[in-house]
Parts: sequence; C-alpha cells; structure tokens
Amino acid sequence: MNVGWQPQSSDYHRVFSEQNPWRSSGVVPEALAPPTERSLARVLWQRLIRNDPRRHQVILGPRRVGKTTVLYQTVQRLIKSGVAPGRIWWLRMDHPLLLEVSLGELVRSMLDGSDADDDNPLFVMLDEVVYATDWDLWLKTFYDENWPVRIAATSSATAGLRQRRRESGVGRWEEQHLMPCQLDEFPGLLGMTGEAGQAEEVERFGTLAERLDSLGPKDPAGPGQAFLTYLQLVGGFPELLLRPFRPDDLESPDDLESHILESQRVLRSDAVERAVYKDIPQTSGVENPLMLERLLYVLAGQVTGVLSPSGIGRDLGITQPTLDRYLSYLEQAYLIFTLTNYSGSESGVQRRGRKLYFVDSAVRNAALHRGLAPLGDPVEQGLLLENLVASSVHTLAAHAGVRLHHWRSGNHEVDLIYDDPRQPLAFEIASSSSHSRRGLAALIERHPHFGGHSYLIAPQAAVIHPDREASGIGTLPVDTFLLAVGAQSRQAMLYRLGVRHPPKSAR
Repeated sequence: MNVGWQPQSSDYHRVFSEQNPWRSSGVVPEALAPPTERSLARVLWQRLIRNDPRRHQVILGPRRVGKTTVLYQTVQRLIKSGVAPGRIWWLRMDHPLLLEVSLGELVRSMLDGSDADDDNPLFVMLDEVVYATDWDLWLKTFYDENWPVRIAATSSATAGLRQRRRESGVGRWEEQHLMPCQLDEFPGLLGMTGEAGQAEEVERFGTLAERLDSLGPKDPAGPGQAFLTYLQLVGGFPELLLRPFRPDDLESPDDLESHILESQRVLRSDAVERAVYKDIPQTSGVENPLMLERLLYVLAGQVTGVLSPSGIGRDLGITQPTLDRYLSYLEQAYLIFTLTNYSGSESGVQRRGRKLYFVDSAVRNAALHRGLAPLGDPVEQGLLLENLVASSVHTLAAHAGVRLHHWRSGNHEVDLIYDDPRQPLAFEIASSSSHSRRGLAALIERHPHFGGHSYLIAPQAAVIHPDREASGIGTLPVDTFLLAVGAQSRQAMLYRLGVRHPPKSAR
C-alpha cells in the first residue's frame, strides 16, 4: 500500500475532478463525448445497466479507433438514462499519480464516499486498465466479493490481458472489440447521410452466408472505388475521418495529399510508435522496442504474403522463438493479424504457414511513410485492396467468434476462409472480375462443402450467387460486399453484448 495515498489530498482531488467533470456539471463535455457515435457507444450502456449475466466489460482495439470516446459517450448515455452523475467515476489508469495507487484502493475510496449497493451501484470507467498493477486480480476481487461496482474498461494492448485472462477473466469479464470503422459506418461519420449506423436496427440474418444470399443487383452500391482507395490510405480511424474534409476534396490532388500525409503522421506517432515504444514494453517487458519497429517495417513490405519466419529472423538477426514472440506482441497490440492455412483439421492448421495482414492498410502505409505513392502503383493498390477486405472480414470474425483462415495447396490459393461452423465461406479478392478462379475451384474439389459458397470479390463485379453457377463460384462487387460484412459485424456485436437475440437459424 502507498502510505502517501490520501484520496482527499489536493493532488488526487484535482486529478479526480479533472477526470470526472460531470460530477459537478451533470453533463459530459461535448469535446469528450461528441454527438457522432460508433455503434458500440449506442448500446454498451444498456449492457451495463442490465448486467445480466453479471460481467465486467473490457473494450479492446487499436489506438485511435475511439475506445476512450466510446467510454465517455457511455457515461453520457448513462446520465441521460437516469443514472446520477455522482454514481459514475472515471479513472485513466496510465496517469502518473494513479499508477502509484492500487486499483482496489482507488475503487474503495469511491465506495467509502457513497451509499452504493447492489441496486444502486457505482459505474467505474477504467481507461487503459492494463497499466494498473494487479488489475486482473482486482477485477476478480470486485466480482468474487460482489463489490457494488460495474466496470467498463479499455485496453490498446492485449499482451498483458491475455497472459492473465485464463485465471482471472473466465466468467468475470467479457471482451468487446472496437476495430477501425467498417465501410457502412463512413457515410454517417462524414455527414453524408442521416444519423450514422442505427446499430439498433439491423436486419437479422443468422449467418454471413444468408446475408450474402439475400443480395441482389438492385441493392444500393457503396461509395465507389475512389472512396475505397481513400480509405486504404487514411484508414478507418474516426478522428482522422472527422477532420475538416469533404468528399469533393478527393478531386483535388493538393488537398488529398495534405490530408493523407497528416493522417499518416498521426498514425505513425500514435498508432505505431506508442504501441511499439509504450504499450508493448509496458505489458510484455520487451527490452528492445527498436527491433519491434524494424520487424514491423519488414512486415509492412510483405503485406498479404505468407510469412517466412526463418528468412525474417535471419535478416533481422533474431532467433525463431524471439521472432514468434515479437509477432505475437504486434498482433496483441492490434497492428497486424495473421491467418493460418485452412486444412479441415486443427493439427494441420497449426502446422501450416501464416498469411500476414495489417489491422488497417493505413497503419501499414504510415509505417513505411508511403504517402500517396500507392496511387501510382497498381500492384500495391491490389495488395491494399486485399488488406482492406481481409481486415473487414477479420473484424466480423472477432465479433462473431468465427475462425478466419487462408488456404494454400501447391500452386493454388484462396485469400480468405470464413470458417463459420454453420456455413463456411471462401473469398478470393481481386482487382478485376476476370481474375482466375482456379484457386477457388481447387478448394471446392478438395473441400466440396465450399461449392455454392465461394465468391470472387472484385471492383465492379456483378452480383452472381454461387449456388446458381455450375462452378459453385459467384461474384460480388467489393463495396457491396463490404457493406454486407459491416452490417453483419454490427449484428454480431449486438448479439455478443446480449442487447439483441439471434434469429432461430443462428442459435
């Protein structure tokens, strides 16, 4: 215990006042909780109010995706729902003063000054929870000893979270994923339509396969290839998308270049360097973050490729165990993700090579200082398009709890296998609808259950359903596909939070 800890001391009182302005004003300042909300912000407060089953809520995701903003907006929603502002507390756990005090002592001081009970609990928001010493044991204690608190927390690095989750987290907290924005969120965020997203009103399809089967040629198309290219360079980060910018600026090279370069500067500073030099060392004890950055740079040059660990380790002068550990840290910091090779058996999956993607294409471009260079390179544009689609499906898989793979056998490969046990799907991403379907055909021959459930995804492709083709392979335009994946992701998030129940076909 910190013997100097006095919750009413001037320093701590000032920190508490600064971090909890609504306790005196009754509202959350708009600068902290802007009116434009992501889907999670519109429903997380309901999960905290209902608290059935009783669980802490932990929001995970990359830096800059809006986790802290979602928590502030959740505070605002709680207050609007009738929760007294004095029952809501905020603690930014990486604050230098708060790092000196145990989480238990901080929460106990809040309870001591309240009349909280099971029917009238305190709502405690813990921003960057893994910075608190023994945070996992304290969350376990709050739960097991029935402290009258309901916890919502954030973390930008899951390395520390994963190491302790097995013992402390099971049955005590739920993980909610907040990833870069999906395509269907952008029009609302940019003010191109009415209220964004309307996450509470999504069509109920039990599986992604059912949603894709429902698509028709007259379904509204997305914003077009120019906007998709823009997203590959700026990324799905709300704050960057909400900077003063108009879609018409896409036609102005000078405005576009200025916007993209500033966005990449911010991403390199906040999303890349803070993760590499702060988050990962703090939670994993890495002593050589410079090597992490070098590895990330190497990986950025190999996006969408199958990893060669021995070659990368040789080039960087690090051992295989060190490389594997560093790769896992970059994944747990939400910078990259890797896909194992689908084989139909778990032992085969674990033995085969992994394919590399970045959680957002713009993070890869920022790491390489690419600027507008991809616009002049059709090959690189194809890689970024594949990464954009893969990252979108990866987000859906995280919400739905579905495994995502690639497939490669000899000279044949398929980019994405969405391994939903109810109906798996296969996707090949291409720059043209005339792209070869040999990989998909070979997959269907090896695994016949993909027949009628495999798609080529390409710009301007026609909507052709695979069950109507003799080959069992259909086509979908990229933007229509991404809109469908985004809608399915929102639906899966609602089911995961328990604020909506899945249709019978999905149970």
